[in-house]
Parts: sequence; C-alpha cells; structure tokens
Amino acid sequence: MAADRVFLTGATGFVGAHVLRALLERGYAVRALVRDPSVILGQCETVTGDLTRPGEFVRALGDCRYVVHCAALYSFTPRDRALLHDVNVKGTAGLLAAAYHAGVERAVVTSSSATLGVASVTRRDDYHSSKVLQEHEAFSARIPVIAVLPTAPVGPGDSKPTPTGKMILDFARGAMFARPPGDGGMNLVAVEDVADAHVSALERGRPGERYVAGGENFTFDQLWELLGEITGRPAPSFRAPYALALAVAYVDEARCRILPGARPFAPLEGVHMATRRMFTDSSKAIDELYYHPRSVRAALKRAFEWYRAHGYCS
Repeated sequence: MAADRVFLTGATGFVGAHVLRALLERGYAVRALVRDPSVILGQCETVTGDLTRPGEFVRALGDCRYVVHCAALYSFTPRDRALLHDVNVKGTAGLLAAAYHAGVERAVVTSSSATLGVASVTRRDDYHSSKVLQEHEAFSARIPVIAVLPTAPVGPGDSKPTPTGKMILDFARGAMFARPPGDGGMNLVAVEDVADAHVSALERGRPGERYVAGGENFTFDQLWELLGEITGRPAPSFRAPYALALAVAYVDEARCRILPGARPFAPLEGVHMATRRMFTDSSKAIDELYYHPRSVRAALKRAFEWYRAHGYCS
C-alpha cells in the first residue's frame, strides 16, 4: 500500500485536512493540490493548481493510482453563486476527465447529504444545488467513482469556519439570540469519522454508489441545549418566527449584493432549510465500509475547545 499514491484536493480545508491525516495513517503516499505555492503540508508532496483550470492536472496525476476530491467552494454569499458552478461542477468534471487521461483507477468524491433531498428547497444556483450537479458530473465520468455524503461535520480545525462551525462559534460567543423557526433538525458527525469514511470508500466502496457519512440526528432544540451544556452558556429561549427569519434573510441578501466583501449572517439558504428535519441514516456505510461513527457530543466539545485554545472565543 505504501506505493499507492493518492491525488488529494482540498487538503487545506476542514474535511480535507482530516482526510489527509487519515490517508497518511493508512500508509498512502499523498500528492496534495494547493492553490498557494507557499503552502507546505507535512509528510506529503504538494502541487499548485486551481479547479477552474483542471486541464493542467494531467501531468500531476500521472503516477497517481487514486483521486480523493474534497475541494469545493462552500459559500452562502450571493456573489459567489456563479463561482459555485465553476468550481464545484465544472471543476469536478474537469478533474475527473484529467484523471481518466492520466490512467487513474478510481476516485472518491466528497458530496453532501443535502443531495438526498434538502437541495430541493434551495435556489438552483445555491451551494447545495451545486453539489447535486457535482454528483451528476462525477457519476458521468469515465473512471469508477464513489461518492461520500457527509452530513454536518464538527470537530477541531474548522478555522474558516464552515456554517456549522460558525454556529458553534456564535453560540460560544453569546451571539446566538434566537432558536431557529419551526421544529427542524440536522445530523451532525465527527469530522474524523468523515475522513475515515473517505479512506474506507477508497478501499471498499462500490463504484457508482453513494455512502452517507453521518453521526447523530438532533432537533435544533436538542442541539441548542447540548451546546449550552458544552459552552456553559444558556440556550436562547426566543424562537424566531419563520416569517421574521425569512424577512431578515432577504434583507441580508440585499445587503450582501450591495456591499463588497459582505458575508451573510442570516443566509437565505439556511433559513429555508432550518424548518426541515435533515435527518439521515448511515447504515449502508456501516454495512459496506465498516463505518463506525463516534460520539457527536465529544466532537462538539473538541470543536469548542479548539476554538477556545486558538483564541476564537473565551
């Protein structure tokens, strides 16, 4: 296995960094794609490139047996919608075409559990819809592809942070003033489990199949109470009415369209999803990949402790 080289995208991201660790621990040689040539990743080789120019990857893929594609643009910002398609959809198609020409044997692509149905309530040009289109391109590729569908990963190292990480961080900072409208919920998963699922999919996954990498289902009320226990802050008691949350989201979207560099604090995509119970079942991954998700409570605690240790919150 030591001779098996994996071409990894997204290694500097939250999930990708943990996938890199998991691949190295299992004995793979890794060639990681980075956009910044000054980035150095320990114990692996790096190559510079951009998913908007995937034709440049053929040479870098030349002696790689596998591809693990974790890179994606994860944004709810209105001005990023065109770029979402360029990176997540066209970039995936181009990468896998380059992999075919380079002789790569198989690829694992990071999708999203939102492709199971949540994307139907969002705009056609939003992030979650781009992941649906990404899957279409991936399974149309000329090499065998396995898709891993994480739910909402949590854990240490979410520095950007992702929307889920921002939720934890806002709660820890006391900036969460209301509960989401309705009685929705979501599935959370330890990011380390998502990483392990990628390696298991590479080794055991059946081409053309999709594997949900989830952890535990929570209503938002349950999640708020759990975050209160972990952070020591009381959970907000006020529940925002859906009409109010939607109005705020539309105003926030207009603000982001007008102001350069603005990022949404109440994403319209998130408000649409907040009333749904985004619960999932990982039994297929458990049966076929020997996937064993661990405690989400412990993962949330690791995330909170990482943010506190790195000065994000007190």
